[in-house]
Amino acid sequence: MARARAGDAGAYGELVRAHRASALRVATVVLGTAEGADDVVQQAWERAWRGLGGFRPDRAFRPWLLHVVANTARNDRRSRGRRAHLVARAGRVLGPGLEVGASPEDLVVSDLDRRRVVTALNRLRAPDRLVIALRYFEQLSEREMAEVLAHPPGTVKSRLARAMARLRVELEADA
Repeated sequence: MARARAGDAGAYGELVRAHRASALRVATVVLGTAEGADDVVQQAWERAWRGLGGFRPDRAFRPWLLHVVANTARNDRRSRGRRAHLVARAGRVLGPGLEVGASPEDLVVSDLDRRRVVTALNRLRAPDRLVIALRYFEQLSEREMAEVLAHPPGTVKSRLARAMARLRVELEADA
């Protein structure tokens, strides 16, 4: 990170490669579709590069970057006036080809269960999908989520609890 802040494009390229999958998942969740996620991530990388001077070295890079990605995706979504659907990308996020490695929970959940969860998740509002994705897809801590969302940890915790409650209602409606 220090090398990237000093203007080393190669070091920044290493950061890009290391966090590309996470950035794509977050962009997809915010957009509600995989369509356009690559473009949003590219824009976010450019914004992050220009904003490296404002990055605080005492903070972790990943939450800061995901905050930039989420904001870029929100702006893109607003400008295009899209409504959300996560199915195309979520199938890859929850499916057997999970890029960051399958967790034990992923290995237990059947394909049918995944589809039910994705369908229910798609019916949630974008802020609910984002908080769930940050916690369970990206496995961020509450502190890291607070940095990404620019909210206090207590607010993040309560928003996650409410989002999960809404997801449970949607899943029960399917049952």
